[in-house]
Amino acid sequence: MKLSQFKFRLPEEQIALYPHASEHVITRPDGSTTTFNVTRRDECKLMVLHRKSQTIDMFKKDEEGNPIEGDFLDFRNVLDYFDEGDTFVFNDTQVFPARLYGTKEKTDAKIEVFLLRELNPEMRLWDVLVEPARKIRIGNKLFFDESGSMVAEVIDNTTSRGRTLRFLYDCPHDEFKRELFALGAAPLPRYIIDHVDADGNPDRPTRPEDMEDFQTVFAKNEGAVTAPAAGLHFSREMLKRMEIRGFNFAYITLHCALGNFHDIEVEDLTKHKMDSEEMHINAEACRIVNDTKQAGRRVCAVGTSVIKATETAVGTDGLLKEYDGWTNKFIFPPYEFGLADTMIANFYHPMSTLLMSTAAFGGYDLVMEAYDLAVKNDYKFGCFGDALLILDD
Repeated sequence: MKLSQFKFRLPEEQIALYPHASEHVITRPDGSTTTFNVTRRDECKLMVLHRKSQTIDMFKKDEEGNPIEGDFLDFRNVLDYFDEGDTFVFNDTQVFPARLYGTKEKTDAKIEVFLLRELNPEMRLWDVLVEPARKIRIGNKLFFDESGSMVAEVIDNTTSRGRTLRFLYDCPHDEFKRELFALGAAPLPRYIIDHVDADGNPDRPTRPEDMEDFQTVFAKNEGAVTAPAAGLHFSREMLKRMEIRGFNFAYITLHCALGNFHDIEVEDLTKHKMDSEEMHINAEACRIVNDTKQAGRRVCAVGTSVIKATETAVGTDGLLKEYDGWTNKFIFPPYEFGLADTMIANFYHPMSTLLMSTAAFGGYDLVMEAYDLAVKNDYKFGCFGDALLILDD
């Protein structure tokens, strides 16, 4: 397929800058009121695609099964489409506070340092991106706190913006990581932190709660620099309801990197190369998923990262295999999936690899029809946006 086939107009106001929140009003005895928002990650809008019947659900239904116009499905309605014994596969990667701001020695120029991954714990070596890159050369030192105790030296250039830093911090490794991460901020996507209002002014300040909001409630294994967005919709309360209803949970780990946000520079998608991401699938996850498939129950992949991981590790027999390594799998239509039969996704940006993976699973025409409906009905897009459930019925 061609890159231009995934182009559509996305209004700026439909890019979600914050997690879904519900408005609450408190009325006092004197009649005065206070309005405040409470984050409800499981109450965003939900759209449901049925692959075989080529139909789309947007609204809740009355007792006779007729859609109630204007009463949109919300994410909690996902539970209504599954039965006891079905399995949800989650990505339990944990996002770390990867965005730091330092100053360059002598000039005091402000530099953004985005941590990608630790290369050598003993030597405190990190693979990073720097901005503005033109100011940062080998031998430069960067200071990250007022006391001057957290200092890094540039020891290599890796790409146009990439650098290798050696942190000059003499203490046990656990203490170093704790101090380093205390200086960092949530690695929200640039389309969020660089968002501007109609006058061109930044309108999305960073907040202390960003790190919690940009983390799934089941995050466990540290290593991601962006969140597995579809997993952000699940609350602890919803997971408990799912457990009570007899759903199974399987956890895999894929450390989400920045490659999914890179612009695709070729029209022919077969020529695009994805960045590699580290992934791990253990025996327990394989057992749960394979038992589900052999029992004739459904396997739901929660997010494009799970789709990528399971399609990397599925065998020719249609069963999931243990895996420890890396994947650069790029999934786009047409693609024949070997494992999951249902999928939960977000609404993603135009011409993104995430949209392409979704279209491969749901079918290009049906998914693009859903996106057209989403734009027309004010669904929110991006990591904090609304959700899409794709069923094989």
